[in-house]
Amino acid sequence: MTAYKTLLLCTCDKTQSFDSEALKTAAAAEQVIVVDQLCGHDMNTAAEHLGGGAEVLVACGQQAALFERLSDDIQTEFGHSAPLATIDIRDRAGWSAADARPERLHAKQAALMAAGQLPPPVSPVKSIHSSGVCCIVGPTDQAVRMAELVQDQLGVTCIVTDAGPIQLPSAAYDVARGKLTAARGALGNFKLEFAQLQALNPAGRGAPGYGEVKATSQSECDVLIDLRGGEPAFPSHEKRNGYFWADPARTGELERIALTAREMVGEFEKTVYFHLETSLCAHSRANKPGCTRCLDVCPTEAIFSAGDHIQIDSDICAGCGSCAAVCPTSAVTMNETPFESLTKVMEVMGRVYREHTSESPRLVIHSYTAGGDTIARLARYGEGLADDLIPLGLEHVDRIGHAEILAAFGAGYAEVLVLADSDADREALAAEVELARAMLAGTHNSPSRVRIIAADELSAPGDNAGRVSEPVLLVGGRRDITRVTVAAMAGKIDTPIPLPKGAPYGAIEINPDRCTLCLACVSLCPTGALGDHPDRPEVQFTENACVQCGICESTCPETAITLKPQLDVSKAALSARPLHGEDPFECIKCGKPFGVASTINRIVQKLENLHWMYTNSDNVQLIKMCDDCRVKAQFHGNSAPMAAGERPRVRTSDDYLDS
Repeated sequence: MTAYKTLLLCTCDKTQSFDSEALKTAAAAEQVIVVDQLCGHDMNTAAEHLGGGAEVLVACGQQAALFERLSDDIQTEFGHSAPLATIDIRDRAGWSAADARPERLHAKQAALMAAGQLPPPVSPVKSIHSSGVCCIVGPTDQAVRMAELVQDQLGVTCIVTDAGPIQLPSAAYDVARGKLTAARGALGNFKLEFAQLQALNPAGRGAPGYGEVKATSQSECDVLIDLRGGEPAFPSHEKRNGYFWADPARTGELERIALTAREMVGEFEKTVYFHLETSLCAHSRANKPGCTRCLDVCPTEAIFSAGDHIQIDSDICAGCGSCAAVCPTSAVTMNETPFESLTKVMEVMGRVYREHTSESPRLVIHSYTAGGDTIARLARYGEGLADDLIPLGLEHVDRIGHAEILAAFGAGYAEVLVLADSDADREALAAEVELARAMLAGTHNSPSRVRIIAADELSAPGDNAGRVSEPVLLVGGRRDITRVTVAAMAGKIDTPIPLPKGAPYGAIEINPDRCTLCLACVSLCPTGALGDHPDRPEVQFTENACVQCGICESTCPETAITLKPQLDVSKAALSARPLHGEDPFECIKCGKPFGVASTINRIVQKLENLHWMYTNSDNVQLIKMCDDCRVKAQFHGNSAPMAAGERPRVRTSDDYLDS
């Protein structure tokens, strides 16, 4: 059996060209074969190689399903088939405008081919069990109609929301009347709350009535069908497994929902999209609020507070990646699209493109589904992508944050564009794009090099006259690569770059007139950005470690701390520096340093001759003593409150005999 890889290229009826040797190198293939119609009269070429033992890579994404069926047929007929992989280099690169430069198109094809050879990340999965218990909520006629559509596969309970009559009660499903007040959970584990619930009484002649009213009731189900026609029970309801919301503006909704809902019975595998390291989370400390960035952006409300850290419900999480995009400590990372994999893909595509053109490419990030379809339509019916624009597909563009954008610049791209599928995507991306643009502006580069775009901008030429920086080594975490890239873009910069409010980089300022150096901020800082001095009262600060979580600000009892969002890429930001400190107060008896001089003096000022215990008394001197000397003074001083009389002489037997 041959151990090499064969690359099959198709000109798609002579509508695209290749640099075969460049693609062969990028694919790490030993053999490359070019045909004109691999899905048509040249299909025997594909069949011939699939019947061999070598791995076959077909450079066609549109007809991938066809080649997979061909491989299955060969496996069935001959008992073996070569390993098959497919990749699209036509819609994403080969088809472009008539005046596109061929060397750029060929470089894009090679870049996409090289990136396609990288091993994909592996995501864990979990099992979800559904027994088919279904709750249908809505008007009587629609709820009953839906129940009849799904009753053969699901165990149905209808909660009707109006006073419509039940013409003929059915034993195939239960009916009650009430109002849905709350819903939680996902497929296999919905928790529902109802108000004014009344069960249908099917007994008796005439129109069935309803029984006793229950003020509040709770229930559970595996599948929830919402026919109420108002606002959905969940945000981003389309991402909630097991929940079906009927859009009143669409026809045929009941049949469409029933077709899918009937299949929601049995064991299902669900991808666990995220990994959470709670020890890194800066959400809270000692009940003092801190970072809430992931809570603020999660579209499905899968994230909730759990004390000092957050938790994520893996049943609800839809894997959009918004949380990982904004997490300042990388406590949340994505299993499907880890940051390291994204930066590797960017680096490989950028490097291969530059090797073939000696130019800087531009990058467009898009979703696999809507974004991929947009690119395919543009390629077939329009001018295709601009010849220097390399596409990077993701499940959700929400996954992109400022660190991914900066990593692209660090990989040598001239522009980074994000193709938004909807207004919701634009809203989710806006803050991170604004942050990246602020960093560009702070390094004297045009902020327009980062943009959220619409489909009509995919064919437009861009600014690829020169990359923002020389490519840097994309090694480390999100903050490391951001810092290295910005430093490379900035060259020599003397002042920190101001950033928008809420940015995860910055300094803190301490008001010396308010700070008492209690060090509460130091003890609760989750990242170690704040520290103390071992020999004197002093707050020290390492700016590179600060994520602007705000715990120090909310902890400070004197409200002396203010957050200052900025990015300092100088070496000084890597080391601890004094933020505020004072000389210690020395004990007036033994000279031992203790406490803070300003604090001791302030206490004396507030108590001396102003409180009865410290009026016409030496008690105020106790405040100026260390712990040891204060105890001694209280027991042995002339006016000490705990002083006793002179100790009596010890009596002996002689004393008793003499008396």
